[in-house]
Amino acid sequence: MDLRQLRYFSVLAEERHFRRAAQRLSLSQPPLSLAIRQLERSLGTKLFHRNSRNVELTAAGRALQREASHLLRRLDEARDLVMAVDQGHGGVLRIGFGGSTIYRALPKLIRQFKAAQPSIEVRLQELNSVEQVLALKREDIDFGFINGRGLPSGLDGFRYWSEPFYACLPEGHRCSKGRTVKLDDLAGEEFVMFGRSASPEYFAIIMDLCRSAGIEPSGNHEVRHWMSVISSVAYGLGIALVPRALKSSNVAGVVFLPLTGAKGVSETWCVWKNDREPSNGTKTFLSAARQNVSLIKE
Repeated sequence: MDLRQLRYFSVLAEERHFRRAAQRLSLSQPPLSLAIRQLERSLGTKLFHRNSRNVELTAAGRALQREASHLLRRLDEARDLVMAVDQGHGGVLRIGFGGSTIYRALPKLIRQFKAAQPSIEVRLQELNSVEQVLALKREDIDFGFINGRGLPSGLDGFRYWSEPFYACLPEGHRCSKGRTVKLDDLAGEEFVMFGRSASPEYFAIIMDLCRSAGIEPSGNHEVRHWMSVISSVAYGLGIALVPRALKSSNVAGVVFLPLTGAKGVSETWCVWKNDREPSNGTKTFLSAARQNVSLIKE
């Protein structure tokens, strides 16, 4: 297996058609077909089911597609890094984040880092907490900002943000005119939840909050982004419990109220892989992140 074969395979896996894949690769079909046959022989397995119109990935092909995407991306990143260093730049810092981190001083942190390290390119990638942990362990990103109640195994980090949950209600809701709301006042309401597959910790915390108040959320709608949660509430699909920072989202049609008697908090952790040698860039980023924590506490 060589990189040429891997690139050919990756394009064919995306196109599912030899002619289109060959055109995209700027070559004729016979060399593409030969490279795929050679790759299959070297691996000892079929990667595609072929018919007269198109091709479909086998189970083995789907597994290779995931790995090929990772390997080729890392290769491109390595090339970009070498070129940047050759041109006098300081490399690349890759940061994963959940959408709500935008409202938790992340833009300010990035500006601080770029002012201190202008030669280092910053690449942001929006991922949910589960995806960030996997990306860190595979070294696809250098830092992550995940939500939860502690550090996942194999990662180092510190608590970057801690805040209470607020009730997010549609305008006109029977409780929306008050200054605060009790959780048990929301019994019987349909809830819009942050999906458990995207962030099992968030889902569990919110369920614990409700159950501690004697509420069992009914008719739950699960979505993958906090803005989808708030927008769903604005359109009357239910109510939600959201981190306080999302008050800054400025979405029309919703009201945010503090919860009385609710003890659960939303925590964001700045995390990184614990067996990596820190560079000057990562040290600078960590220093700036810790400074933001002290500002947040104020």
